[in-house]
Amino acid sequence: MKPIILVTNDDGIHSPGLWAAAQAASSLGDLVVVAPMYQQTGMGRSFPKGEDVGKIQRFTRWIDGQEIVAYGVHGSPAQAVAYGVLELCPSKPDLCISGINYGENLGLSITCSGTLGACFEADSHGIPSIAFSIQADLTDQHSSDFKEIDWEPIRSIVHAIAKERLSEGFPQEISIFNVNIPNGATVSTERRLTRQSRSNYSVFLKPGLRDFQQAYPLQTRLDVSKETIDPRSDIYAYYFDQVVSITPLTWDLSSAYFKE
Repeated sequence: MKPIILVTNDDGIHSPGLWAAAQAASSLGDLVVVAPMYQQTGMGRSFPKGEDVGKIQRFTRWIDGQEIVAYGVHGSPAQAVAYGVLELCPSKPDLCISGINYGENLGLSITCSGTLGACFEADSHGIPSIAFSIQADLTDQHSSDFKEIDWEPIRSIVHAIAKERLSEGFPQEISIFNVNIPNGATVSTERRLTRQSRSNYSVFLKPGLRDFQQAYPLQTRLDVSKETIDPRSDIYAYYFDQVVSITPLTWDLSSAYFKE
């Protein structure tokens, strides 16, 4: 019996990255594609309210000669996963793949990530998951005008990692793998196990004088320094060494003080 693979994202049902992930996993199991109807970057694991939340639209798409049914959920990435698990999957999925995200998810920023929020929601249902993210300009990460990308080498990486995890399972105490793929990576690029950096990858900039009655989205910039970044971290591996960073994560956010 083939494993059931839930494929989701935070960039929305029409993101090419979502369909690249689906194609990468299509030969590994039976796919159920459930993603937010619209762009939901930066939503974390939120469950927002609204009159349209929970509306679901059905789509079909052909991948490698196989008809794939997909669902666009009006809601956040975590809500898409919840509806997917509770209503749309024929049984409990064996794996959740979230991505492929336009934009890195590194360091302290992962708690903001809708890509990771989907994974944490899957984890709450006892489903192991993998988040996949690629490099993208900060200005493009909230956009629905998706840039054209050569997905073939990225799909190969996603396929290899997903196949490995389905075959070998997840180590005890690890429920999520956070994968960040640098530009130019191929299936032969080094894949390195890393730890989450304690640093920000990008920082918000202090606004200048402005009218508080006018909308103002906070601006960001990259903020990385080789001297202050842990060489074992996701940021160091991805940004400085340009290798594929694979960070094992767990549901337990308790301080190490309570783990002795």
